[in-house]
Amino acid sequence: MPSNVSLTEGRKLVSRVTEILTRYPETDEVMSQLGRPEDGTDATLTNNLEFFVKLRPPETWPADVRSIGEVIRRMDVGMAEIPGVEANFSQPIRDNVNENIAGQFGQIALKVYGDDLRVLQSYASKVKTVIADIAGVADLGIVKSGEVPQIQLRPNREALARYGLDVGDFQHIFQAAVGGVEVATFWEAEIPRPVVLRFASGSRNDIEKIRKLPIAVGGGVTVPLEALAHVDLGVGRASINRENGRRYIGIRMNVRDRDMGSFVAEAQQRVRDQAPLPAGVQSEWGGEFESKQRAMARLALVVPVALLITLGLLFNAFRNLGLALITLANVPFALVGGVLGLWVCKMPVSVAAAVGFIALIGQASLNGVLVLSAVDDARDAGLARRAAILEGCAARLRPVLMTASLAALGLIPAAISRAMGAETQRPIAVVIVGGTLSAALLALVVLPVMYDLAAQLKDRLFPEGDDD
Repeated sequence: MPSNVSLTEGRKLVSRVTEILTRYPETDEVMSQLGRPEDGTDATLTNNLEFFVKLRPPETWPADVRSIGEVIRRMDVGMAEIPGVEANFSQPIRDNVNENIAGQFGQIALKVYGDDLRVLQSYASKVKTVIADIAGVADLGIVKSGEVPQIQLRPNREALARYGLDVGDFQHIFQAAVGGVEVATFWEAEIPRPVVLRFASGSRNDIEKIRKLPIAVGGGVTVPLEALAHVDLGVGRASINRENGRRYIGIRMNVRDRDMGSFVAEAQQRVRDQAPLPAGVQSEWGGEFESKQRAMARLALVVPVALLITLGLLFNAFRNLGLALITLANVPFALVGGVLGLWVCKMPVSVAAAVGFIALIGQASLNGVLVLSAVDDARDAGLARRAAILEGCAARLRPVLMTASLAALGLIPAAISRAMGAETQRPIAVVIVGGTLSAALLALVVLPVMYDLAAQLKDRLFPEGDDD
């Protein structure tokens, strides 16, 4: 909500937002939290209003609503009916994780650091406009750090000197009158209660009465406050966020219907091109994509190691480097099916999907071992190369298809699941199901052709004259 909203005004929105959220048949219960929690663990302001929405079981949802994403889109449309507020949809655990990663609510956060808050606010607004039309962006907003009305007092140094007061004494007197000063301690049983002396609230909240506050000067004389300082209505910052000792303003956003990696790359490029940093301003991107980048960096090391280990195991099985390399060449066949499965299901390449691709290395290698070992045995039995290939493929047709069917059918429930936790398990299952099927089919078709071509190349390079 706006930065200067009070708790009283915020409470008025609770019933309105609750009515919007409960109008959807997917909603079961709604609980609200205004401002910061009582234990002070979340340093939010009075303009932060959170709603925890408990959903009904998915099987009871309307037929046209098939996913959490569609529920969020429908609720987002309803929230747009309330002017002046920004909505951000998340889930409790994910919300806490995002806040721990980037310090803000949202999957992606852009922090703008600098000394001049007005420059930072202006630049953040410009960046928000640039990012707003990027495909996939959702819940885009600037972390609330706007201005609120204030009574501002500026000491008149000439007047203070005329009455024999320095700025420190004047500030101490004004603080005692408006903010209060502790003059004693009252013990209630074993609990100490400070006794604070200050003017009544009626004299502290009205600007005209503040201007008339009597200030004691030399000689036992009192003069009104307005004779010693300028008292006016102005605006000040609702909050000032700092990180690593520097002021910053954040822009938060979520990503829907698009992979996070390509979105971040496009957003960073657009901001560099259309919103260059002003002098003295620095920016930093953070959020969930940082975890993905770290995971992908690890996978860049894990995948080659896994391939080398697999090659070593294949060489140990065949005692033939050529057969081991041909078998390892079956791995891309599995990747084709995994990529096709993600495309059919409209899912991005995620860390979970990458784990599924790694699992396919073993499955694809197993198919290759089954087929080529049978072909090699047939050739050892005296069959010609082409005949041995046909005999080996025919002998291993049933084992390869059974292995692929077992792996695929076992993971189909996970691949089509929409239950809790499906966001993680579905990419792995889809990749393995698609990759296993493609690896099985191509291992029986393409792998024998590669074996035959490799054998022909060997015959040309090392002719023996006894091979058909």
